Amino acid sequence: MKIIKLGLFALGVLVAVGAWCALAVFLGLYGWWMTPIAKEGDHAAFFTEATQRIDESNPGNTAFILIGDGDVVGEYYAPDNRNIDAQTVFPTSSFSKWITALGVMKLVEEGDIALDDPVSAHITRWRLPDSEFDEDGVTIRRLLSHMAGLTDGLGFADYNANETLPSLEETLADPRASSGQDVRIEVGAAPGEEFAYSGGGYLILQLLIEEVSGKAYQAFIRDELLAPLDMTQSSFRFIGDIEGATQSFDASGAVAPHYQYAAAGATGFSSSAADLLRLVTALTNEDADFILQPETLAAMRQPEAHVLGAPIWGLGTILYAPTKSGDFIYGHDGANEPAINVSVRINPDNHDAYIMLVNGHPSLASDIGGEWVLWQTGAPDILSTEKAMKSALLPAALGSLLILIVAAVWARRLFFRGGASA
Repeated sequence: MKIIKLGLFALGVLVAVGAWCALAVFLGLYGWWMTPIAKEGDHAAFFTEATQRIDESNPGNTAFILIGDGDVVGEYYAPDNRNIDAQTVFPTSSFSKWITALGVMKLVEEGDIALDDPVSAHITRWRLPDSEFDEDGVTIRRLLSHMAGLTDGLGFADYNANETLPSLEETLADPRASSGQDVRIEVGAAPGEEFAYSGGGYLILQLLIEEVSGKAYQAFIRDELLAPLDMTQSSFRFIGDIEGATQSFDASGAVAPHYQYAAAGATGFSSSAADLLRLVTALTNEDADFILQPETLAAMRQPEAHVLGAPIWGLGTILYAPTKSGDFIYGHDGANEPAINVSVRINPDNHDAYIMLVNGHPSLASDIGGEWVLWQTGAPDILSTEKAMKSALLPAALGSLLILIVAAVWARRLFFRGGASA
């Protein structure tokens, strides 16, 4: 009898340890074990910490703007000896998708397309490959939110400066993947069922813009977005041909070649800190005559995609974390080889925002962007899930140790000092 009770006691201890570890991880996902790098509202302290991390971490080039209540509270360009400034043009990688999404929403607002239209109703120059799934489920809304059932996972690979880029249709039919694998842009899962990041979906949206507008994608974005906002340094040109653009670096700080990109709407946009500031200012100024109506912009940050019940994506925007009002920190990041990283994030509650363009570190803009979201909301962003889980390791270990110590004391009293009968 005593052995059975001892076994049940041990099982109870294991359950308690497991429950505590699960709770520690759960709380970690909500930021309980993470400390912001500055006090709430202290822009100067956050700016100082961020610039120190730039100096310590990036051997390449960085442009950084911190915005508080719609106004610039700090700018930092590094290093000084390379003449990096607000006008320096950087590649933005997947940040390009947000630009494409704004273009698509312009067509929606003008009544040329509807979000729940099947994309196949508007494109003729390329068709989705046949599959077991109904392609009518591949709607514009689902393409914007990576919910269309596309399973390409692109990741478009680079083209060298001397290579001839394939046409849009050729890229859709035979994309060059960053993984080096043979990838097809096709419906491989039921549309609307689950989130699956798809660069191919944004290449389809690029084609959609061209066919509906009757303009080349680059010309449409220039006329409808860049020109009205006076974003004169932004384009889809090969960055190696742009005067005053950043040099390319790998993660060690060694000079690397510039690359071309065949998927303009997914990864080919280049911009400067000054131009991105113009974009952010327009997005955060509710009285501005922006290219889209406030209702459309608000709809773009309504949850469309969830992972494990957590909202992570709107209509072309990443939803990094909920704000105090129930809205979302929103924006988009971008990363590509050899060491490109960009992040732009906005808090609609207070018009604070974060802009960072990096060449020479694969994740610095996103890493500091995660610190910015934690500082703004007290919660880790969706790109910091691994960091949030790691923050739970020490509390989980210490709590488990405490449970084991208390259990050992109880066991000694209950089972080894006559506290329990046979």
